[in-house]
Amino acid sequence: MKSAHRVLDPAMPRTELNGVCALAVMTKAPRPGQVKTRLTPPLSPPEAAELNRCFLRDTTAAIAQASSNFARGVAVYTPKGAEADYANILPGNFDLLLQRDGTFGQRLVAAAEDLFRVGFASVCLIDSDSPTIAPESYRRAANVLAAEGERVVLGPSDDGGYYLIGLKKLHQRLFEQIDWSTAHVLKQTIERASELKLPVEFLPSGYDVDDAETLRRLCDELLCQSAATTTNVAPHTRQFLSRLLAQRHL
Repeated sequence: MKSAHRVLDPAMPRTELNGVCALAVMTKAPRPGQVKTRLTPPLSPPEAAELNRCFLRDTTAAIAQASSNFARGVAVYTPKGAEADYANILPGNFDLLLQRDGTFGQRLVAAAEDLFRVGFASVCLIDSDSPTIAPESYRRAANVLAAEGERVVLGPSDDGGYYLIGLKKLHQRLFEQIDWSTAHVLKQTIERASELKLPVEFLPSGYDVDDAETLRRLCDELLCQSAATTTNVAPHTRQFLSRLLAQRHL
């Protein structure tokens, strides 16, 4: 089936991407039983998949708001053949890029390498578990990377990881000897940047939603009374959680 979005091919560089920052969200096709498995329970597999779709809609909408002539959204997806899964999720101006196989760290390195090969001037790799990150954070990352001089941009997560890493060129060492999915990821990445003598710029902190505890935190943020003043934050996720809460599933 023909994809609704352009699929980038690293073997075919695109000159129109010169000078452009890739705001690239790492994503697995949101299929029941294959995503957000740590949220089942309290959610059913179809509910967890729908929540993942909402996270993607909100994250990519925020990225699209931050996009310009100098920044463009990309979904770096897996598995091969899942292009149609994103037809009604991604904004129309997003591109697709297939993930290569490997460990988590290897996938990040390969994604950055392929995005640079396509022609992007800088690359931000973004997780799909942080739907409340503001467009301004993505805009700031792109602007920081557009400035002269080498640097790394990190968006810290409260769990000790990061929701974004931004690069002006591929530094594989930043992804080596990292204890992925632990509270040491951010600290170890900063240590690797120090080894490479790379300045680090930090974005505002965020948090990943990947278990029952952080799901409750997200519900508190989006559905409590004070949330009425921030209705523009994660609207798709907010609507879905409100519906689930009404059904007493959370």
